[in-house]
Amino acid sequence: MPLRARQRCHALLAALVTLTATALLAAAPPASAADTWTETGSDRADPLTESQGLTSVEVPAGAANRYTGIGTIPIGVSSRGWNHVGDPDAAYDGHYIEPYQADSGTAKMFRVQAPDGTWSEYVHTLSSGEALNNSWVAISPDGQWMLSGEWGTMTRLLVFPTPGVNASTSPSANLPQAATVTLDHAVRDVQGCDFLSATRLLCSSDDPAGTLFGYTKPLLQIDLSAAPTGSANVTGHVTALRQLPLRSSCSGGFEAEGIDYDRRTGTLRVIVVSPGFCVLTDSKTYRFTRS
Repeated sequence: MPLRARQRCHALLAALVTLTATALLAAAPPASAADTWTETGSDRADPLTESQGLTSVEVPAGAANRYTGIGTIPIGVSSRGWNHVGDPDAAYDGHYIEPYQADSGTAKMFRVQAPDGTWSEYVHTLSSGEALNNSWVAISPDGQWMLSGEWGTMTRLLVFPTPGVNASTSPSANLPQAATVTLDHAVRDVQGCDFLSATRLLCSSDDPAGTLFGYTKPLLQIDLSAAPTGSANVTGHVTALRQLPLRSSCSGGFEAEGIDYDRRTGTLRVIVVSPGFCVLTDSKTYRFTRS
């Protein structure tokens, strides 16, 4: 091929490559951006009734926020071995769900209150290799799917049909794991998560080591590759946003607990329990807004 013809061919190929790259970039979804959450205030968290978790309730209108702690566990529940309650969540239709665990065994339990006030219990038999703890639940915005996690250093979240909401569930049948969220970065000791949108979660981590993200007790953002459906696994991109507030009159180890995002006000709330004697005096529920 003559030199001039080759030059014209190279120029044409270069132009085609540029146009193709431009088209691909335009078609590609934008990279998820990390939110910035600014502390706006706090309220004292009662160590008996507000020390494990919290959630805002939209139905019925004007309903008070719900909290969990050792003092909120009914005697009839704890007497059967379900002696730890985690961070609850509420579906937008009014179903309220508390996660429970026992000191030993092969199952975890989800206690559900329907909008009419009636309670029911759904038991999940552990899958092979699944940790016993049941620290939190997060209900998807469509109400059909519920996420939960495991204690320790983990690279996954578990997906279940939402008990009492998803038509496939029944208190008389085992609540099965439906799918998995595979995380691209390990997380440690997650105490609560809540959906910010159909594909974005905010989570509170009680990580005491700080080796995963460079600091302890991080607020995490997890962006899902797709909204959970239960029919297929999805992936999650993990970003550490900030350290949760660690302020107390006592020194020692703090404990990050449950988390809640209220879409009506745009308020994020996270419980942080103070160390030592100050667990009684200055444990806090911190409030944040997105900026």
